[in-house]
Amino acid sequence: MTLRHLPLHDGWTLSAGSPVPVGLPTGGVPATVPGCVHTDLLAAGLIDDPYLDDNENRLTWIGRTDWTYRTTFDWTPDGHDHADLCFDGLDTVATVLLNGIEVGRAANQHRSYRFPVSALLAEGANTLDVRFTAPYTYAEELRDRLGDRPGAYAEPYAFIRKMACNFGWDWGPSLVTSGVWRPVALETWSGPRIASVTLLPDLDEAGVPRLTVELEIDHDGLAPLSGEIGVVGAGTVFIATEDEHRVTATLSVPQAEVWWPHSHGAQPLYDVRVRVGDDVRHLRTGFRAVTLEQDAFRIAVNGEPVFVRGVNWIPEDCFPARVTRQRISDRLDQAVAAGVNLIRIWGGGLYESDDFYELADEKGLLVWQDFPFACAAYPQEQPLWDEVAAEARENVTRLSPHPSLVLWCGNNENLEGHADWGWQKELGDRTWGHGYYHELLPAIVAETDPTRPYWPGSPYSGTEDIHPQDPAHGTIHIWDVWNRADYRAYADRVPRFVAEFGFQGPPAYATLRRAISGPLTPDAPLLAHHQKAEDGNAKLLRGLGDHLPQPGADFDDWHWLTQLNQARAVAFGIRHFRSHTPYCMGTIVWQLNDCWPVVSWSAVDGDGRRKPLWYALRAVYADRLIAVRDGAVHLVNDAPGPWTGTLRLTRHGLDGAVLAEEEVEVSTAARGVTRVPLPPSVADPADRTRELLVARLGDTRAVEFYEEDTRLALPPARYDVTVTESGGEAPGYRVEVTARTLLRDLALFPDRLDPAAEVDEMLVTLLPGESKVFMITGAVLADPEALGAHPVLRCVNDGIAR
Repeated sequence: MTLRHLPLHDGWTLSAGSPVPVGLPTGGVPATVPGCVHTDLLAAGLIDDPYLDDNENRLTWIGRTDWTYRTTFDWTPDGHDHADLCFDGLDTVATVLLNGIEVGRAANQHRSYRFPVSALLAEGANTLDVRFTAPYTYAEELRDRLGDRPGAYAEPYAFIRKMACNFGWDWGPSLVTSGVWRPVALETWSGPRIASVTLLPDLDEAGVPRLTVELEIDHDGLAPLSGEIGVVGAGTVFIATEDEHRVTATLSVPQAEVWWPHSHGAQPLYDVRVRVGDDVRHLRTGFRAVTLEQDAFRIAVNGEPVFVRGVNWIPEDCFPARVTRQRISDRLDQAVAAGVNLIRIWGGGLYESDDFYELADEKGLLVWQDFPFACAAYPQEQPLWDEVAAEARENVTRLSPHPSLVLWCGNNENLEGHADWGWQKELGDRTWGHGYYHELLPAIVAETDPTRPYWPGSPYSGTEDIHPQDPAHGTIHIWDVWNRADYRAYADRVPRFVAEFGFQGPPAYATLRRAISGPLTPDAPLLAHHQKAEDGNAKLLRGLGDHLPQPGADFDDWHWLTQLNQARAVAFGIRHFRSHTPYCMGTIVWQLNDCWPVVSWSAVDGDGRRKPLWYALRAVYADRLIAVRDGAVHLVNDAPGPWTGTLRLTRHGLDGAVLAEEEVEVSTAARGVTRVPLPPSVADPADRTRELLVARLGDTRAVEFYEEDTRLALPPARYDVTVTESGGEAPGYRVEVTARTLLRDLALFPDRLDPAAEVDEMLVTLLPGESKVFMITGAVLADPEALGAHPVLRCVNDGIAR
């Protein structure tokens, strides 16, 4: 086959199909493809940045407007038999016209489209129009025809196959987009064409890598076709008869090494070459076996159970075309650096770009992929049923080569919604998605990708006979803690697997300062606009409980204490859940990232800055963890070798004096947990408000207090700070803090001095006489000494000292 691929990304203009409240010039505004209406209007200076202040509120008209993208391109006949317009992604309801003639329609952001256009191409200039129907118009008309369905938000996202969170969420703005959001090209070709390749990497019963390849071939059926498949020393040739359009072959690949998540081993990846006639495709894959023990919800890779140290992933930007490979890489690097070994791609977003899964393969991150359904009853009638089938089949095929992808999940919280959120009475006999999650999607996965497990939804108990939130079976989501209970309530249950739980905290100071132009106060209206959770700021203060003092009207205290409380709450939950390994085999924190500057549950904020939660995650997701609970020390060893040595347990006064000390020889097997009861001398303090416990094994240390901070007799913070330039090619500073009193949860926030500045460590408790060096990178500071002063340097003593 010969093929010509002509990208069509230049010369686009954008125009509206009806009057709009901004002055569009005659002939439209320049448009970027891939892109969307919002970013084009922003680039043209016609709207304000929707991420700043409350500008979002003045842009709802965009999602209720029809739009047309237009370009012209030159074409010269090249002798090929076929010509196709290929759209990798259209958002969402579109009619495509070439030289004024309709060539096809689209109604699904989650799939690609290929339209034959040989008969319509003209030599010379050709005009391509993509006319978008307003998403609200389409979704509301379908809702009116099929009947409304209940959901978490009063928006029609269940009636259009589009990124649901475009319509707003409890962490995201309502910015309903249209546009050519992925690449578009004209392809001309002759001879046989490989239409799709499904790669199914796996291990056979003896643990030897094997690869199943399924090809779909476009050809004229006039003659047999020859082809071949090759990978790392293994290969096969085949002949497809005139009437064959699908070919399947399985290869044993004994020379390949197995792929592991980074917490368990290396990530070897191999090139795969597929040829049919003259059409050649190059792909990349890795070999591993994945199983799911359903009742316990225990994921195993290559036969080894994996304790999932996970985070949930939401779309990185409300305008996905802006998300570069480097941005994804940066975010996934932050996950790996925090000890994360699994990313759950949440069902209110997207099937992510090829870049995402390729990078996950390289970095050794497991991927749990939700199908795009979230928090609503979804109708199963046409045209939605066929759209879901098409998108699922395409994306299961597209993502099949990636060893990182280990689980397909039918939806987010829709099974729980049907069971608990009052949907059944409202629905009557109307469809709500059951057929998708229990029939259509499992059938497509079983047919197209039998190497990976499928799970109908989360939370889900593994059977419709048991409540989806039963902690003894399958997965649960824990949201009563954030919404109603103190975070100590995480310890009230021992689940098999927690697929969602989290606690809110504000973004970095520099992120808020960029996003909000007015005064920064805890009750500022513009700050409230960047808090989308119901009663969210009140819950932040309620969540402080007796752990930390109420900050009053001081913004700096509010910001510090609520960020700290978020970190502590999530860390408390993870320590509890990990201490119950192997009964509990996973935690997936809500959430890793944000799509804009917002007060949310994220560990990394919308500008990519690490919140205190990120540093806490790195500590509690470490391979080795000391967790103190219920009168015992739990030594959690998620490393490949045993953890042995002398466990030192020391009871100190807050002045640092040693009041009691015990030593215990311990040995914890690889991937195991050892429980060591606390000896009475360290379990029972004489004065709970003036003492603390230090547990140390090797380089791992845990500091535990016998009382909540608001009841501790913390002294006023006294310390010495030395700031020096760190030297080396990159600018940086070395900040050494030496405690003269106990310092509780010492932290530095250098972004208050320069938005580019970062610190390597945070939330460090020092006993009197101990020192800690913090490294500051990313910026040259006008006043480096400010690194050692309030409000850059904080500790809990600031608000509690007596």
